[in-house]
Amino acid sequence: MNLPEPTNFIEQFINEELENGKFESVGNKIIVRFPPEPNGYLHIGHIKAMCINFGVKERYGGELNLRMDDTNPAKEDYEYVDSIVDAVNWLGFKYDRLVYASDYYDKLYEIAEKYIKDGNAYVCDLSAEEITATRGTLTEAGAPSPYRERSVEENLKLFREMKEGKYPDGAKVLRAKIDMSSPNLNMRDPVLYRIAHVSHYRTGDKWCIYPMYDFAHPLSDAIEGITHSLCSLEFENHRPLYDWVIEKAGFKKPVPRQIEFARLNITNTLMSKRYLKKLVDEGFVRGWDDPRMPTVMGLKNRGVPPEALKKFCADVGVAKAYSVVNSAQLDSCIRDNLNENAERAMAVVDPIKLTIANYEGEEELDFEKNPVKDAGTRKIKFTGSVYIDRNDFSLDPPPKYKRLQKGGTVRLKGAYIVRCDDVKLGADGRVEELICTYFPETKSGSNAETTIKAKGVVQWVDAKYGKDAEFRQYEPLLKDEEYPDQDYAERLNPNSERVFFGKAEPYLFESELGTAFQLMRTGYYKHAECGDRLLLTEIVSLKDNFNK
Repeated sequence: MNLPEPTNFIEQFINEELENGKFESVGNKIIVRFPPEPNGYLHIGHIKAMCINFGVKERYGGELNLRMDDTNPAKEDYEYVDSIVDAVNWLGFKYDRLVYASDYYDKLYEIAEKYIKDGNAYVCDLSAEEITATRGTLTEAGAPSPYRERSVEENLKLFREMKEGKYPDGAKVLRAKIDMSSPNLNMRDPVLYRIAHVSHYRTGDKWCIYPMYDFAHPLSDAIEGITHSLCSLEFENHRPLYDWVIEKAGFKKPVPRQIEFARLNITNTLMSKRYLKKLVDEGFVRGWDDPRMPTVMGLKNRGVPPEALKKFCADVGVAKAYSVVNSAQLDSCIRDNLNENAERAMAVVDPIKLTIANYEGEEELDFEKNPVKDAGTRKIKFTGSVYIDRNDFSLDPPPKYKRLQKGGTVRLKGAYIVRCDDVKLGADGRVEELICTYFPETKSGSNAETTIKAKGVVQWVDAKYGKDAEFRQYEPLLKDEEYPDQDYAERLNPNSERVFFGKAEPYLFESELGTAFQLMRTGYYKHAECGDRLLLTEIVSLKDNFNK
């Protein structure tokens, strides 16, 4: 058997099982699943889970089911289903089947009755609070429910009456009958079904009882013939219950094997759908696809290439131990991808006017599209009156300053070297205009001999042809990483989005919406949709804190 060389402990387990003949009866077909709950939009943590599951599918020539684990009708909706499918497709992953846990409601109910008949489940009248109070602790056994020894006949009658809607929410539950003294609290007679008179987005009002996740999830895996249930580390303590649920249902071997991996945690990043939904509901962001959101749709809207996200997950790797990844590593992957693929353009976020006193007329200059890919040049207009960024000039420069100062020189990118001869100030003391001299022999690419030198190069936008532009720059939604257990509301960054109004060359305005650019010495930005004006939203800064 030719097996791929394992790249992580999950693939090592799979190889061992294949070599031992565990899956010979099913043709050695490896089948995995990606099972999000459709109660919110997928975030970057789900991308790691997708990379692992889809990676196994590809490595072993297997199959993958995209399954909506829709067992909580109060929070689920087609909006979230559609967003999940869109996210998977945008990332370039190919699934074999789209399925739903709700597809199996009839089968799950049938299995629940089997549990009752086999003496493995009972109807309990305790409230949720009473069940919690009698569950015990890590050092003390739980107290058996007074309803634990009901007869099979009584349990069947009550469970069927629950299904028929004869009881209000919370009046009764179906519990597994396992071991109230188990050292694993998950095995102390967990709830399998609860009453919920809520309409389901797919099944409507057919059901008023719904299966719990720990019951529906393993059985859905078994029904679909999943070979490996790959999930995050918080489900490790649920594995004995996962195995018990499948065993007592009577499925033939091979049955699914649950394998846990460490979930993705990133500094300064909210990784909880509950908190992300709260940000949306309370209006802190403009929606699930706000560019500041770590959701897949937010990252897409920001302009992050899907390949960069998959590269990031590959670099993080598959581990068993809990860890936190620095957000600078994600930025570095995004930056590397855009550096190779994004066209170059010029824009100034905080413009000041620069007038070349000795220049007349206008001309077209050659501007490199992408020097990394040697993509050639395009034409850019130059009239001798331009805008440069305020950060590229200083009245009181520090030592070794390499940009423009009074009496100093600088090269305008792709154009000429200019010298600042005079500075005009406004009534408030701010610089309004720079009066400069240019040196014709210093034209970029001319190879003319000259003694004029400039230490720095700055971007510029022609004053005649440039366009008004809005710039949106972003910071993390969380303002620090010192107190990871602090309530997220106390850590929200009020400056997570900053808006500036500057100038940009018309080439940006003419580009297709969604096009990513490297704005020289400014950052990587995307041409975003915003009515009839040019909106440039920041994808990632030019500054690389990770590799430093």
